[in-house]
Parts: sequence; C-alpha cells; structure tokens
Amino acid sequence: MKLVMFSPVEMELERGWPGRLDGERVIQLAAQTLQAFFTGGGQAREHAVYPLADVVFRAPVLHPPSVRIFDGDDFRFANPAAICAADAEVPVAGAVPVERQAAVIGLDGTIGGFTPLVEWTAAELPGEKSRDFALALGPVVTTPDEAVPEGVDWERLVAHAAENTRLYPGDLIAA
Repeated sequence: MKLVMFSPVEMELERGWPGRLDGERVIQLAAQTLQAFFTGGGQAREHAVYPLADVVFRAPVLHPPSVRIFDGDDFRFANPAAICAADAEVPVAGAVPVERQAAVIGLDGTIGGFTPLVEWTAAELPGEKSRDFALALGPVVTTPDEAVPEGVDWERLVAHAAENTRLYPGDLIAA
C-alpha cells in the first residue's frame, strides 16, 4: 500500500490528511496522521476520494518523535523539528542533498513503511548545525508488503535503534 499526507489544492493545511494512493486518486483515511494510522494497526475507514491533480502532498510524518540517521553501524540523532515536505524550499543557500531511505516505525516498534528522506547539509555552517535545518521527507510511504528498499538490513538497524529504549509510531530510522 502507498500512503501519503495530503490536502486539497485549495486548502492551506500544514499537516494535511492521511490518504492511500490508488492509481490516479487519493482516498482519504479516517485517522489524524499516518502515525495514528500505524498506531491503529494500519487500518482506517475510507472517506472522500480526490484526483491526484487536485491535491498537494505534505511530509508524511511532520512531527516524528525521533529521527535516527545511520552511517555504517551506528546512528546519530537528527532534528525532528527540521522535517519538511519533499518539494519544500531549503532555507540555506548552497545546501547539498544527501539522499537516503527512511523506515517509518509503526505499531509495536515494527516497520510501518519506507519513504525517501533527503538530509540537507551546508558545509559553511559549524558542527552539527551543518545538518540541523532541513530533512525533506516523502511524499509517499510504501508499506513493507509492497516493497522494501534493498541494500540495507532494516531489521538490524531497527533492533539497534530500539536497544535499551522504546520506538514510537512515527519514529524515523534512515540509512
């Protein structure tokens, strides 16, 4: 299944509504967010149907509880307040994109889906501030039953991230 956060073109909604992609349309789901959808076990009633041409995609997880970015065997935390939609303008001139994939944690610490994540970096900013200003997410979350990005042992990364702590729906694990 392919999931999105969206809003009708004529409505200015920061977060948007959860929906399921179905060909050339988006079917609105009865959940507040994709995090709530995953907390509910990936089930929700369906509501209105919108043609793709009539919607704007939002970041699929606007306020994740945490963001962990793996480079090799370990991770560093990234700024969950820096999440923006995939097509958002980056606030730092000259920033360079680092393309990644992110697992979105679903119910009980399992993987609910995968989405593109672009970590924007700016070498002219000092230290970790060089990575603190923009994480472009989405627009689509693909559930594991449909596709799993290759080349990464996602179960190992999630297990490492969960060691001695708890993962919540909406947490992002990127590689």
